[in-house]
Amino acid sequence: MYALKSFARQEQFGEKIDIDINDGINTVLVLYNGMLKHGCEVVKHFGTLPLLRCHADELNQVWTNLIHNALQAMEYKGVLTIATQHCQQGERSEIRVQVSDTGHGIAPELQKQVWDSFFTTKVSGEGSGLGLGICKRIVEKHNGQISFESKPGLTTFTVVLPIESTQA
Repeated sequence: MYALKSFARQEQFGEKIDIDINDGINTVLVLYNGMLKHGCEVVKHFGTLPLLRCHADELNQVWTNLIHNALQAMEYKGVLTIATQHCQQGERSEIRVQVSDTGHGIAPELQKQVWDSFFTTKVSGEGSGLGLGICKRIVEKHNGQISFESKPGLTTFTVVLPIESTQA
């Protein structure tokens, strides 16, 4: 119940707040716990992360979409791996989140379309085709980047978010 309350009330006024990305991902995993019990192994490689000033509810929507898509791609059986790390790229400090699944992958001829609104690889009634486009817009709103690599048996979505200086 705590996870649901935490997820539902993160941001009431649309202001950026400082959050721990690992906590947000863990909250989403708790919400999906029922679906994870039926043959899905979750592997977490969580690094020590600084707090990130962001729209927490929006980023939790990203984690929710990526995890849900991964579970569906594996038909809820397989290995879901989530890795987080703090990276320094020159002057830029960033948080990198990777969500990987052992599902069927995204066919090469479809990969250019995954960000398009209403595009889905799911059977009719399974998805709206809006999730990844929304993820991309949210990540870009946070001045970040989202990308993926996919082949049969391994798809990895990578989200890179810059750590904004709170000194100004």
